[in-house]
Amino acid sequence: MSGDAGRYAVYFAPRPASALGRFGAEWLGYDAATGDCRPQPVIATVTPERLRQITAEPRRYGFHATLKPPFVLAEGADVDALDEAVATLASRFPAFAAPGLRLTCLSGFWALMLSKRCPMIDGLAAACVAEFDRFRAPPSAAELARRRSADLSPAQEALLRRWGYPYVMEEFRFHMTLTSRLDPVEGAAVSRELALLVEPLCQTALAVDAISLFRQDRRDAPFRLLHLYKLAA
Repeated sequence: MSGDAGRYAVYFAPRPASALGRFGAEWLGYDAATGDCRPQPVIATVTPERLRQITAEPRRYGFHATLKPPFVLAEGADVDALDEAVATLASRFPAFAAPGLRLTCLSGFWALMLSKRCPMIDGLAAACVAEFDRFRAPPSAAELARRRSADLSPAQEALLRRWGYPYVMEEFRFHMTLTSRLDPVEGAAVSRELALLVEPLCQTALAVDAISLFRQDRRDAPFRLLHLYKLAA
């Protein structure tokens, strides 16, 4: 291994000062740009303790949409070289406006997804997966077993073997996770509250003008924003 015990990921993360960035940090109770905890909103249908529970898993990753899924550095890989590669890729891709967001239930968890598919963001994600793959160590046997427990399709199994993750390339779906998996009754109640909070954020196109390199120091630690790189003008 590289000797670096952390994990890295490349995300789309909204600017921390933007309305979308502020919403994400407040809803999850965590600001990945500063590493600070944030007070979560008070909502009518769940207690503060339950809201903390159902946002625990997405909180650990920070508010984001995954472009290159989390990975451990390969043997001989260098984080400075990874950082430079992310900056170089960002400089090659133009900033663009993606379709607006919509609140969606995705396999039981609630997320913000694009209102329709966007070839530009699909291409950006595919480029991140392929171009940063030289920095990725192979997944462990335990990680492979965990992924395969989700009853992967043959196409997803092939992607797992090739890229270390089953939901990339043609299986990629842009999403910004807001909750853990919820049963239908609780999910419906939470979604009604969420819909009110996100409605103003879903009225305009999504500005995709940067990509970000994140790091997790250890598996039980939250991810932190290392660097945000502007896409080309």
